[in-house]
Amino acid sequence: MIRMVLKFVVMVIVFAQILAPIAEAAQGRAVYYDPPYTRSACYGRQYNTMVVGVKDNLWQRGRACGRRYRVRCIGATYHFDRPCTGRTVDVTVVDYCREPCNGDLNLSRDAFRVIANTDAGNIRVEYTPI
Repeated sequence: MIRMVLKFVVMVIVFAQILAPIAEAAQGRAVYYDPPYTRSACYGRQYNTMVVGVKDNLWQRGRACGRRYRVRCIGATYHFDRPCTGRTVDVTVVDYCREPCNGDLNLSRDAFRVIANTDAGNIRVEYTPI
């Protein structure tokens, strides 16, 4: 009986880990930073421009390095007419956004530009692990 319960618990944990990325997107704020993007906390020199730095809640003492997120603009943080492009962008975590970090995600300007007008500066986003 104990073995059956243990097997069931293990199966539930495995399915939860598989389905976790499918869960509803998290919401937060995003800002951007200008190039060059070549010095990062994760990889030092890297040349991908679709990158992001993350705050403490996502950074997890560096375990976030290499994680990928699909990010979508859902509106302006402050009053800005039509900040979103309606597109999504896939980014890789390469850096840590130290305080004062004005967003949960600090996107490269190239990545931010895909989903929003850079004049908006600070936007509300949904982001999902991919």
